[in-house]
Amino acid sequence: MTELECLAYGVEQADEGVCLLLRLGPYRIMLDCGLTNLSPLVAKKAAPPADLVLCSHAHADHARGLLALHQAFPQIPIYGSEVTTQLLPLNWLKEDYKLPPHLCQALPWRTPVEFFDGLSAELYPAGHLPGAATIVLTYTPTGGGRSYRVVYTGDFFLSNSRLVEGLPLEELRGLSPDVLIVEGTFGTARHPHRRQQENQLAERINQAIAARQAILLPTPSLGLAQELLVLLRSHHHFTGRDIDIWVDETVAACCDVYLDILSHLPPSVQNFARHQPLFWDEKVRPRVRRLNPEDATALQPPCIVVADETGDLSQYYQAHLEDWLVLVSQQPHRHVGEIKGVMGAEKGEIILPAVEVYLLAQHCDGPGTTQLIHNLRPQHVIFIHGSPTYLADLTGLEELHNRYHLHSPGSGTLVELPIGETFLQPPAPETNYEGELTELDTVVTINLPNSITADPRWKALADTGLIEARWQGEELVLRGLPQRELLRQGGDRLIDWVDINSPLRQCCANCRYFRGQRCWNPNSPLYEFKVTPDGFCPVFEPLQEREE
Repeated sequence: MTELECLAYGVEQADEGVCLLLRLGPYRIMLDCGLTNLSPLVAKKAAPPADLVLCSHAHADHARGLLALHQAFPQIPIYGSEVTTQLLPLNWLKEDYKLPPHLCQALPWRTPVEFFDGLSAELYPAGHLPGAATIVLTYTPTGGGRSYRVVYTGDFFLSNSRLVEGLPLEELRGLSPDVLIVEGTFGTARHPHRRQQENQLAERINQAIAARQAILLPTPSLGLAQELLVLLRSHHHFTGRDIDIWVDETVAACCDVYLDILSHLPPSVQNFARHQPLFWDEKVRPRVRRLNPEDATALQPPCIVVADETGDLSQYYQAHLEDWLVLVSQQPHRHVGEIKGVMGAEKGEIILPAVEVYLLAQHCDGPGTTQLIHNLRPQHVIFIHGSPTYLADLTGLEELHNRYHLHSPGSGTLVELPIGETFLQPPAPETNYEGELTELDTVVTINLPNSITADPRWKALADTGLIEARWQGEELVLRGLPQRELLRQGGDRLIDWVDINSPLRQCCANCRYFRGQRCWNPNSPLYEFKVTPDGFCPVFEPLQEREE
């Protein structure tokens, strides 16, 4: 047995960023440094907090602390993929400090690189952003013995998007790492296919253009913004259309760097760029143009504006509020108040135009996450990068709990990772509860003590409020019915208790915003909450509208 543990400095549960310190044998490997506050790392400046740093990708929540870390400890080497080294400077565009020329050293794809005796890392594309890497760490003690392997996914996506090919799952299948550190951003939610997401967004923009509206797309400047631009340039709704797509300065700077990494993008994108510019084009319709700040208030509908979501968005629509439609990317844990904050109306001083939410995911959904886990077959699974509620949904899945040691640490938590030759599932605590049984006509009532709700398994049992009872020998076994079972494809449970001719038909199960067991209507008081299929809220919209 070797010393194997993981200290979570940040797991992106409260916008603190991701930063993990992995102890593998005698070595300390830092996985990402997206912290905004590095005080936990630099408290003892004389002692470097890690032997090396591996950066999974260039998004700020994984990388924004790297410059400050380098300034405090320039002797710690930082590594990432070649594309990541080129995208990283975008995190410090407004910094007066001159970036060191080799802040991050490039590692090749699919080639093990040995850093110290017995410690090596190998990078595989993660599919989330150009250059995003899933990192496979291997440690073999110098004195001999078995090797130990840790896989860190970073942010990953199995499906292909416009500018990034998905994680090559077949290359990692059967790897059997001792530890898998995996993001759980969307919990157990299930998404439509990526192309379906794109088509739904394109159709909504097409409708707005037909109504001669101007569309504002506030977005993170790196990643999603470029996906949107390529989607708008290549989708059949927009090719050849006489319309302008305006791009603000911050997003444009990121687009320029994409042109520098064109040879690393998918072959289909490179082929597109051989025939016309990938972004900047004022001849081929739709035209993509840089937007000067002084021209922001003079835009005329119909047009499309792609702008950094952290900028002043009110400058675009404040003069002609009724002409604008704002489409905001659906992000986990972003509620209506936060969407208004993105629009610059935290305290209500600014009147907002029409705001709608769309889904264009760059992270795996629940089925994709469990698919990855089952294909890798680790002993330990550490879930990060998601709200405690979403991660609890994953750790509560019976298909995972019965096969793997599951962990969901908060920031500042140390996770010890004992490794055995075989997987031994720790037995569930055998706690007995005494209750009362009451029969009244055809109704049977079972009363249990309040202490039962303290068990973490209660949440899964009481998720829907529905149970199934069956005899097991002489014992009657009660089992909670989870929503995923009630709504499983081809199942008939929902039909049994929701009569299609009854008023219950106006329920969450038949609402256009009910996806992945949660409400995704930003106008609903239930937005982002886990809801039962028979629930209802005042802003219910029937499913038929989504299908038309």
